[in-house]
Amino acid sequence: MTNQSHYVTARVIAALLGYPDAALRTHLPQLKEALQTHALADTESVLSDASRLALAALMDDLCATDPLEAEARYVDTFDRGRRTSLHLFEHVHGDSRERGPALIDLQETYAQQGLLLAPGELPDYLPVVLEFAAMQTEDVARAFLGEIAHLMQAIHTALVRERSPYAAALAAALDLAGVPVLADERCVGAAEAERQQQHEREHGPVPELDEQWAEPAAFAGCSATGQGSAPRVQPIQFVPREAAPDRTRPIQGTPA
Repeated sequence: MTNQSHYVTARVIAALLGYPDAALRTHLPQLKEALQTHALADTESVLSDASRLALAALMDDLCATDPLEAEARYVDTFDRGRRTSLHLFEHVHGDSRERGPALIDLQETYAQQGLLLAPGELPDYLPVVLEFAAMQTEDVARAFLGEIAHLMQAIHTALVRERSPYAAALAAALDLAGVPVLADERCVGAAEAERQQQHEREHGPVPELDEQWAEPAAFAGCSATGQGSAPRVQPIQFVPREAAPDRTRPIQGTPA
C-alpha cells in the first residue's frame, strides 16, 4: 500500500467515525470516491474487499438515513455506554484517576509530532487517533494502531452484537492495523442479539463493572505513572489546529 493510500484510508475511516453532522453528509460522496479510487490504484490495499464493501454500505446508510435519526443513532451508539465508547481510555481506566494522566501522556505524544488538539478534544478519541496514524508512514502507523487493536476488537464485537452499521468502520480500522477481525466476531447470532435487546428493554442495561470491562494498557503504557515508552513515530509536520477540526475536509494526496 502506498503512503498516499494509507493516508486516505485512515482519514476516511476517521471521518466516518465522527459525528454525522451536515459537513460529513456533504462530503460522503467524496469520501466514497476517494476510497474507491485508491482501491483501484493499489494492488495490495490494506483493506479487504469485505471491509471496503462494508464501508461503502455504511456511507450509503448515512446518505439514506434522516439526518436527525442518524445523529440520534450516533449518540445512542457511542455515548450511552462504555462497551462502544470511542474514547479508548474509558475501556482501560474507566472513571479512575489514572485516566487523566494517561490522556496527558498521549496528548504530549501528539504535541511532540506537531499535532495540536482543539479545545475540548480528547486525544483518546478514536477518530483523532486515526488522524494521527494517517500522518505516519504505513509501518509506523500499523505498529501504533496495533497497540490499541484489542480495544478496537472489543468495540467491534459490541457493535456487531447491536447490529450497528458502524461495525464496518471498526473492522476497517483493524485492517489498517494489520489485525484480522476474529471470525466469531463477524457473525453474532440474531437470536442472541434479540434476547439481549429484549432483556435491556424490559430490565434496562446490564450494569457495567470496571473489573469486567477493564482492558490491557494501550499506547505504550500511558498511565498514571507516565508513558512507558513513546511510540516510534517519525518526525513529521502537522498543521496546528486552533479551531474545531474538520474531519471531512478534502482528502487529496499525501501530507506534505
